Amino acid sequence: MARLPAGRAGTPGGRRPAGHPGRRRRGDDGAEHWQGAARGYDNALCLVVSTGVGGGLVLDGRLHPGPTGNAGHIGHICVDLDGDLCPCGSRGCVERIASGPNIARRALDQGWRPGRTATPPPPRWPPPPGPETRSPSRSYRRAAQALAAGIAATATLAEIEIAVVGGGVAGAGDVLFAPLRSALRTYATLSFVQRLRVAPALTGTDAGLVCAAAYAG
Repeated sequence: MARLPAGRAGTPGGRRPAGHPGRRRRGDDGAEHWQGAARGYDNALCLVVSTGVGGGLVLDGRLHPGPTGNAGHIGHICVDLDGDLCPCGSRGCVERIASGPNIARRALDQGWRPGRTATPPPPRWPPPPGPETRSPSRSYRRAAQALAAGIAATATLAEIEIAVVGGGVAGAGDVLFAPLRSALRTYATLSFVQRLRVAPALTGTDAGLVCAAAYAG
């Protein structure tokens, strides 16, 4: 079994307020490290790319939540200094470029329209290219570039060995992962991060249960 955190981060009393944003990410991270794509790696970044972009770290075989449970929150790393204003108050955040709603927004601006079977409002993110849609691949490539820049920055700081990507947007498969891996080669150039791997998450919607089992064990 994977090593687990020695303590629980959060408020000074060790408890997080209900609904704290670190809860789900930490569950996903623990699940992927114990039974998922990060199994066997002591240093990993686990991402959820969905309506937002969240992440968490496993360092030296242990979940590393940080004082507030938000360590590894890759969604608000700036990857475009003059980019769009993000709701967090910064500009050019990974989330502002790579989240599902922002992929869809950009694809619509580029001429993509939902297929005939779709009903308004537009989906939270475009489906992979198909016969009934104008390809949203360009928007996915932009999202992949932002994710690659954020992952490479995290690897440079923390020497992670693998980045595991889950969430609804990861369901696009190679439409996302092919340009992501390609862009990562552009950004992860230092010798100690050149072997960094990217993999889709394996535990899916069972992540919380798997992580709970790890803690219980």
